[in-house]
Amino acid sequence: MAIHPTAIVDRRAELDSTVEVGPYAIIEGPVKIGARSRIRSHAIVTGWTELGEDCDIYPYAVIGGDPQDFHFKGDRSYCRLGNRVMVREGASIHRGSYPESATVIGDDTVFLSTAHAGHNCELGKGVQVQHGALLAGHVFAQDKAIFGAHAMVHQFVRIGSLAFLAAGARVGMDVPPFMICQGETTLVAHNVVGMRRAGYSPEELFEIRQAYRTLYRSGLLFRDAVQRLAGMVKTDAGRLLVSFLQSESKRGFAAGGSHRTRKAVGGEARSDATSDE
Repeated sequence: MAIHPTAIVDRRAELDSTVEVGPYAIIEGPVKIGARSRIRSHAIVTGWTELGEDCDIYPYAVIGGDPQDFHFKGDRSYCRLGNRVMVREGASIHRGSYPESATVIGDDTVFLSTAHAGHNCELGKGVQVQHGALLAGHVFAQDKAIFGAHAMVHQFVRIGSLAFLAAGARVGMDVPPFMICQGETTLVAHNVVGMRRAGYSPEELFEIRQAYRTLYRSGLLFRDAVQRLAGMVKTDAGRLLVSFLQSESKRGFAAGGSHRTRKAVGGEARSDATSDE
């Protein structure tokens, strides 16, 4: 174990023998850190926090800090990071805000500089939280979702697999899998580039393209479009999309964009456009 002499490591912490701790880093409380993980200079890992193997925590990042929630009473709660999670300079991930709850970050997720995940967030595997993106408490994201630079996400919002939030997006409603969201919670296209890079088949790309048109370009009420879509899908990607749309939503679903964009209101959202643009 390589621990710099200026680092402070709590006696209660459990560190694998291969962990590296850099200058002036602080590990406070009953922290657990897995094999080959690296805590760089001035980083802070605190509380009931667990890091998996091969994690890399950069300078001035804070992992497991107290939640910024006025209801928080100082009870024991958790922050759990999977394997190969990278947290860059100045990013922060807070622990749960109520007793025995947890913030959970999946394997291979990346937080770029000054990004933030609030209390009780649950992120899947391979999620990207880019520079300055801000996730409020209780945000849920499926595998490989992408939060663009300085995107802001309201509490209890769900983000589907391979959904892409554009830089500066302000997201207050659920974004279904494979969709691109920009501006004020506006869906503008399906994420064809991301799907190709992830290895989805031509059949799946075509089905998601048709699904986008059904949901946001058909002129149907959103709930009716979802019902129609449920009877159409044949691929795994299509079934994943329908499953997300049929599951419980606390915030409602984002609406499709057009030249005259309207905001979604739960299941009553209607697209203004009927073209295939």
